[in-house]
Amino acid sequence: MDRPTFPNESHEYRKARNELLEAEAALRRQIEEVAALRRKLPLGGPVKEDYVFEEIREGGRVTKVKLSELFAPGQDSLFLYGFMFGPDMKEPCPLCTSMLDGLNGSALHVTQRVNLAVAARSPIQRIKEFAATRGWTNLRLLSSANNRYHRDYLAEDADGNQWPMANVFVKRGRAIHHFWGSELLFNKYEGGDMRHLDLLWPLWNVFDLTPEGRGENWYPSLSYEG
Repeated sequence: MDRPTFPNESHEYRKARNELLEAEAALRRQIEEVAALRRKLPLGGPVKEDYVFEEIREGGRVTKVKLSELFAPGQDSLFLYGFMFGPDMKEPCPLCTSMLDGLNGSALHVTQRVNLAVAARSPIQRIKEFAATRGWTNLRLLSSANNRYHRDYLAEDADGNQWPMANVFVKRGRAIHHFWGSELLFNKYEGGDMRHLDLLWPLWNVFDLTPEGRGENWYPSLSYEG
């Protein structure tokens, strides 16, 4: 297929666009190469314990669920996101919230292949009340208020500060191992925001396609009313 052109574009535009296209193709190759390296990771350490979370089932009943019970039959991978909504936070992290708004829309697709859950340190009732204001009907929401999951897997530091840490766990036989974590979060980046979950987040990818880009001081808000 010949490279396309658009109506009335200049030679200068097409030349610059073709150069950019080569860079975009190289980036695509690198993304695929990194994904292949990620898939080849050896198993991480076995989980420290079979963490017990709380969740609210249909009918409003609070139940306990173990980490091992988050794996559906035939699905051996679990993506577990650490939502920055600790018990001492007046409101949840707007950036986490923005990302989860998008993930909620994708969750029905994701869970066809892998298990997906979101855990926060607040009590489960508080988490569900906030989720209702966002329309998060597809996310499996958990409270880690009574376990050490957040602390052990880098979603909380020793001072109780919350971190937006994503982790992947895999089940092999009866054992559960850590597989991957979004450690890019802790890798210094001169550009400011760590961009450790950009590939999951449509918002920034859309902005990156525009002349305005991401901007320097704009971040998502919990509300755009008023």
